[in-house]
Amino acid sequence: MMVKADIQQLKQRYGIIGNCMALNRAIDVALQVAPTDLSVLITGESGVGKETFPQIIHQNSPRKHGQYIAVNCGAIPEGTIDSELFGHEKGSFTGALADRKGYFEVADGGTVFLDEVGELPIPTQARLLRVLETGEFLKVGSSKVLKTNVRIVAATNVNLNQAVVEGKFREDLFYRLNTVPILIPPLRDRGAEDIILLLRKFAGDCAEKYRMPAIHLDGEARQLLTAYRWPGNVRELKNLTERISIIEENREITGDILRQYLPNAHVEKYPVLVKKDSEQKIFNNEREILYQVLFDMKNDVNELKKLVHEIMNGNVPVAVHEETYSHSRPLHNSIQEAVPVEEEETLSLEDVEKEMIKKALEKHNGRRKNAAADLKISERTLYRKIKEYNLE
Repeated sequence: MMVKADIQQLKQRYGIIGNCMALNRAIDVALQVAPTDLSVLITGESGVGKETFPQIIHQNSPRKHGQYIAVNCGAIPEGTIDSELFGHEKGSFTGALADRKGYFEVADGGTVFLDEVGELPIPTQARLLRVLETGEFLKVGSSKVLKTNVRIVAATNVNLNQAVVEGKFREDLFYRLNTVPILIPPLRDRGAEDIILLLRKFAGDCAEKYRMPAIHLDGEARQLLTAYRWPGNVRELKNLTERISIIEENREITGDILRQYLPNAHVEKYPVLVKKDSEQKIFNNEREILYQVLFDMKNDVNELKKLVHEIMNGNVPVAVHEETYSHSRPLHNSIQEAVPVEEEETLSLEDVEKEMIKKALEKHNGRRKNAAADLKISERTLYRKIKEYNLE
């Protein structure tokens, strides 16, 4: 496929590495929509590099001399996000010691990038819809209608269609934001060539920064690298490259070395994750995989308990006892001493999630920002979960 000259120049300007057709298509759409005022919704998994595209759109638009403000909607607590976006009047709430302009007022004539837009609370979504439809908004604590002329570019790594179905995102706002959709492909779908090119770029950058020779991979390591699923996408690849560059003395990275850094290089070691085709599930993030592992382990334990209970009550044929077990004393007594029979336990997502949050908060001495990063969720989501589970 012949790559347009302007796309190639744009890649060089913004440091975009790769020749994947889907990536080039995303860049081309961003260039085509930039001169307009249409709203753009950028979708893609976490770590694919969505934050670059709003800058491309802004810098290639008539608004390029105006303000460009990037807002991480997931990092702002629910109680203050309206104030951040729309501003507030003095005395409108505790701590409002002076009037404050919001991002939409400051960025008048420019572009506002709303990252993690799927994290916005429903009331804030209604306010945002009004801005999109009329350009009007109210400061918190004010009845005076203000006008703004901003271009909105939004991004999300969640399925907004599903969020609409579940009532977590307004359908009318979704269609307003999704006027021009841009999908950034995950790293695993970009092909071996892009993965190798990215690793070379990150290895070269690291070598230049720390004044050391760049790492390079042998044949087996290359195969492992390109076969890996990359749940963290480009961000994960960059972190892995930097980690290997700093830790390993040998500049030639073999397959054995690389396996130490790839968390699931050998899935067969974890049979609980291997299922029949009919049982395969698609996971949105690593936490969902962890939940599934815990559920499967719990199910295995409960099945074992049921089998033991049946053996103890004589509901399993004697042949099973004789073939499976060899004891010098009665089987019933041996099992009863070794495995106490308990009622089947249940494990809910809430239980697992609550325990993970408690552990993360303890690990980071209550620092919510660090705990949220460890859990790979936004600070606002963590704040909401702490209140929900009464973990204050």
